[in-house]
Amino acid sequence: MSISEIPTTASGEVEFISLSHLNPSTELNPIPTRGIDLEYFRRYVRSLEEGGFDYTLLPYGSGSADSFVTASAVGQLTERIKPIVALRPNTTPPTVAAQKLATLDQLTEGRAVVHLISGGSDAEQARQGDYLPKNRRYARTSEYIDLLRQSWTSPEPFSHDGEFYRFDDFGPGFAPYDGPIPISIGGQSDEAFAVGGAKADIFSFWGEPLSDLRSEIDRVNGIAQAAGRPNPRIWVTFRPIIARTDELAWRKAHEYVGKLRVLRPGDPENVGSQRALAQARQADLYDRALWTRTAAATNAGGASTALVGSPETVAAAILDYVDQGASLVSIRGYDTLADAVDYGRHLLPLVRQEIAHRKATGQRGTLQNDHPGNYGPEYRAYAEAGRP
Repeated sequence: MSISEIPTTASGEVEFISLSHLNPSTELNPIPTRGIDLEYFRRYVRSLEEGGFDYTLLPYGSGSADSFVTASAVGQLTERIKPIVALRPNTTPPTVAAQKLATLDQLTEGRAVVHLISGGSDAEQARQGDYLPKNRRYARTSEYIDLLRQSWTSPEPFSHDGEFYRFDDFGPGFAPYDGPIPISIGGQSDEAFAVGGAKADIFSFWGEPLSDLRSEIDRVNGIAQAAGRPNPRIWVTFRPIIARTDELAWRKAHEYVGKLRVLRPGDPENVGSQRALAQARQADLYDRALWTRTAAATNAGGASTALVGSPETVAAAILDYVDQGASLVSIRGYDTLADAVDYGRHLLPLVRQEIAHRKATGQRGTLQNDHPGNYGPEYRAYAEAGRP
């Protein structure tokens, strides 16, 4: 990036999110377990705090640990990390969820965040008794959001008789620490955009080519503005693969792809995975460092697109997304604990240094290795052939 004036979308703060892992099992080295390795969990969460992460997502699945309980543990094991509870509306009534989230927010003195998952797989939803069609799940989420906020703010008891929920004389509910808790939504379906744009505080995306993401952000913001709400914060997720040099990072990336396994075979039902696979079929490498072969190798089973390169290259790539409007950047590695430590030591400081420079000067700085050659033909050769 040559020195130039920066867009206003890139002048604010950028915060970093990780995903908490409960044991040493990884996609590269799966270890059969359903348990929590408490010492590993402590080390992982501590590494996030020490590395300068701001948030950690506590994932949810029908066969996984409960996200509310693990979020509470994160809150007590850290002083600063904000736990993000992944919550499916089918698992917890909204008034109960409001109570549980407010309790977490009180215990963490205002750090709680909730990420609502409407459900992308019919089979996974059915495992816990949810048979609502996919095209109606976001309608349920919309009603759920309204009830969460009303539960946190209503000074008087209230009743509700809606399409999905009914109750009498609830409240006043248990209040959060200091005002309503931020609500995040993700997804790529029309229904996801409609609900997330109109009602969410945060809208999350997987890593996509810059031009595609820009149009998606504009779509979300247009829906928010039409609803009379502020634009939601934009959360974008990547799986960075970094090494000391670009060449070494590409070698590592190809080694990783050789070890990755498809966790969710068959045609994915959710639009986000479908988009990721379509982008992977079109090209392996986009923009500065976005590599899609990891998504292809895993059938896009979750966030799986990588940013590949030296810390300088990947930091520059992250800043490209900041320029498009992202202010929450989720990065988690394939070698989970080691990568979290490396990101904190080598990647986050570079991004924050550049953001501070922009705020102080109103201009872009120059990161080492940040030059057009990083995404020129020789680097495309690394991506396509796996060799320098």
